[in-house]
Amino acid sequence: YAMYPANTEVKQLNPAGEWNSTRIIFTSEKVEHWLNGKKVLEFVPWSEDWYARKNAGKWKNEELYGSFKTGYIGFQDHSSPIWFRNIKIRKL
Repeated sequence: YAMYPANTEVKQLNPAGEWNSTRIIFTSEKVEHWLNGKKVLEFVPWSEDWYARKNAGKWKNEELYGSFKTGYIGFQDHSSPIWFRNIKIRKL
């Protein structure tokens, strides 16, 4: 979160009132985020680049940020209504 921005050239959100679809593939080798059928970002978790971005950004003083590799999945928004449907989670 807040370390790898989405590629604005391919990021396409549907208008308000229409659903967007997303797919996040997270493995220890690579993370991909797909939005409405287009890959908008990719990175390697816990890589040198990942740590450099973490330590240079908003998470630099958060010692535990990104340290847990298992646990709960949370859904959030910042003070706006948000809806989810058809959530599927599977272990790869």
